[in-house]
Formats: sequence, C-alpha cells, structure tokens
Amino acid sequence: MLDLERSSATAARWTEQQYHQLFANGVAERLALVAEMPFAANHEAAKYDPAEPPAGPSLLGFLIAHHIPPEWELENIVVASSARRRGVGNRLLHALLAAARETNSHAVFLEVRESNAAARTLYEKAGFKPAGRRKSYYTNPLEGAVLYRLTLP
Repeated sequence: MLDLERSSATAARWTEQQYHQLFANGVAERLALVAEMPFAANHEAAKYDPAEPPAGPSLLGFLIAHHIPPEWELENIVVASSARRRGVGNRLLHALLAAARETNSHAVFLEVRESNAAARTLYEKAGFKPAGRRKSYYTNPLEGAVLYRLTLP
C-alpha cells in the first residue's frame, strides 16, 4: 500500500507507522479496502520472464476510511496508474458507501486536492457535493483542499 501511495502524486501521504496502526487492536474503527488483480490474471497478462513469474496478486488500488459515528471520513484512496479509468476507484468508493449504509451512517465526507479533477469528477458522479474549502491544506506541493459531503438516504 505504501509503495502504491508513494507512486501517486495526488495521494495523501502517510508514514509506514500510520499504515501499520490501521490494523492494530484498540484503534478507532477504520475500513481498509483493496482491489487486486488475481495472481492467475496477473501471471497471464504480465510480460515476464517465465523463470521468474510474479510473486502474487498485483495491488490495483486501495481505500481507507474512518468511522466516526454517525459519519464516515474517506481518508485515502489510491489507484495504480496502470488501472486508472477502469472503474477501480468507483468500485472502491461504492464499497465504502455500502459499508456506510450498513452501519446506518448519516454521511460520508472527504477532502481532495483542488487540482485533482479526476477524483473530483468521481466524487461528484457518486453524489458528493462541495461543502467548503481549506486553504493550503496539502503540502508537496502546497495546495488547497475541496471538502465534499454525501448525505446518505
């Protein structure tokens, strides 16, 4: 997950320790979803040296969300550049929305870089509405964030 995040210019930056803490006992309720290419599909589709086949599934993307009842916060979503525009982000996002509905939550919210047009389009197509802005929220590069909120039925 860390390698995929580091390869994405628009992903939220977390430390390795923060990723490990996601799965520690006693931490706040979080949801981590992953999208993988199965080993067999990866093995057949990849150009590789037959003497060294892929070691396992390929990570296509992931999503991390934090449940703060009665709401969810989408903390990070990353899709591999090779898997973009193939519905991976959409499936991850809709899986989060399904989990939010199952927990009888009222809303899902998130922040996104102002310049991340692809992510903003994804969120808006899913029904998220702009709810505000945060000036200079992101670093490397310094950039504002657009806040989005989706009220669940």
